[in-house]
This record gives sequence, C-alpha cells and structure tokens, in this order.
Amino acid sequence: MYTAETNILTAPDPDPSAAAPVDSVDGAGASSQSQALKAQLRLRELILTGALPAGARIAELTLVERIGVSRTPIRAALMRLEEEGLVRRLPGGGYAIRVFPVREVLDAIDLRGTLEGLAARLAAERGVTEARLAEARGLLAEIDAVLAERTLDAGRFQRYAEANRRFHALLVEMADSEVVAGEIDRVIRLPFASPNGFVVQQAESAQARDMLVVAQDQHRQVLDAIAGREAGRAEAIMREHARIARRNLQQAMASPIEDRAPVVRLVVADPPTATDVPPESDTTAPARSPRKTRRARRATAGKPGRLSAESRTA
Repeated sequence: MYTAETNILTAPDPDPSAAAPVDSVDGAGASSQSQALKAQLRLRELILTGALPAGARIAELTLVERIGVSRTPIRAALMRLEEEGLVRRLPGGGYAIRVFPVREVLDAIDLRGTLEGLAARLAAERGVTEARLAEARGLLAEIDAVLAERTLDAGRFQRYAEANRRFHALLVEMADSEVVAGEIDRVIRLPFASPNGFVVQQAESAQARDMLVVAQDQHRQVLDAIAGREAGRAEAIMREHARIARRNLQQAMASPIEDRAPVVRLVVADPPTATDVPPESDTTAPARSPRKTRRARRATAGKPGRLSAESRTA
C-alpha cells in the first residue's frame, strides 16, 4: 500500500500573490477575496491528498462545513480550480473532481518543456548578467547540499522542491519576455505540469534521489549553455529536462492503483481512439454461399466479350 506521500510533487506551484496568510486579515473584516483564497487553497489540498476522490461530485454544503466559509467563497474557489483544471463543471450544474487521461498529462508536460526551452534559448541569445548567473549558481549549491545524503526524507525533499521552483522561475526571468513568462505561468498551473510535478511516490527511496541527481546535472548544463550563449543547446536541454516528469508518471501508472499516491489516482488510462477500434464488417449485403458463387462463374464462362448485333445497331 502507498504510505509516503509528498504533496509538493504534483500540486501546481503556488501563486506568489496568494502567499500572504489569510490570518493576517482582521477576522471581523475579512474580505471576500481572502475567504475565497482560503477556500481555494484548502479545496486544492483536499483534492490532491485524495480526501475528495477522483470523479466525485462536489457538494457545496459539505465544503461550507468542512472549510468554514460561506457558499460564495466556495463557488469562487471552484471557478478558480476549474481554470486550473482540477475540477470540471457538470452539464446539470455543480462541479466534480476531474480525472486526467495519461495522454493529456503528458501533453501538458511536453508543453512546459517546449516553453521552458524557448525561455532558455532567449536567455542565451539576449545574454544574462553575471549577478543573475551567480544567483542561479547559488540555488544549485542549495540543491547540491540537499543531495549530499544518499537518501532523502520528506524535509529534504521539500527543500529541494523550493530551490528547484526558484531556479526554474529564475530561468524564466532570464528570458526577459513577458509573453513567455505569462504562457509558462499558465501551463504550470495545469496538474502535474509544474517543475515540481515529479510524481515520485516514495520521497525516501533511492530511485527518487537518483532522478534528482540527473535533473541537477541538467540544471548545470543549461546554465552553462546560457552563460556560453549556446541558444540551441540550452533549448534542447530544457526540453529533455521535462521528460524526467514523463518517465516518472509512466512508472507511477505501472504500479497497482492501491499503491499509488492519492493524487496519481487522478490520472486514468487513455480512452480508446478510432485507430484502436477494429472496423466493423459490412453486414448490409448477405454473404453468397460457395455453391451459388460457382454457379455464377459457370453461367458466365465461355460467353464472348463482344456486343450482340442488337447492341451494335441500337
């Protein structure tokens, strides 16, 4: 059975604008915005930890009691989570927890790799200041310190995830493009597509550390390529970097469902496509028996292939 879940692995990276604690607002005059934020963060947590099962219809009144806010913030939170892709609106009204075909998740990961690759290319082409490169190297030194141990506990994994998030955000800043930054911000809010969307089920396992060591080597390579103004190489490394998440998702999906982390249970096998379904045989015309077929051949055998006299004079 699954025992060690690390929520940061698959949750979208938090919105910096949402980082202020809700408690900082005076209780009597708490704004509707802060209440909606509280509901959004709590509801996202309930989904990603499996407290609300995949595919389940969401009961607003139950959430009112569970989260401790009124229905208006709950509805605002549901609208935001629909934009993030965690819930879907039902035709008859209300919402349900989304499930994600594997193909859709892999497409989101590839899209993130493509956009981060573009950001790395632009950074290399436009040049990056030495101060910013030094900041990036400092983040890589933090990751090196985390990976110095042979195994990772949940605390070390959290430290890695935070330094990794900051490194990826810094790479986007290096591109100096508001357009690219906006598109990356949008895609990393898709479930499983953020830089920390590793989908590793055992944070303490040797496999988890080995994967992070490979990712760290790619971090160094892309930073060297940017510093050396090697645009094509920088782009290619970041595209390959995203494929680590693809491999880990596929490994997680290969395990029995009861052994998967709750959030991984949101991912389901792809539905069959038109090319996967064998074509139906044509049953509109009755099949001819072999005896009738032989009679038809004998009836036409030996007949001349030229027109009759009547046909020639018609």
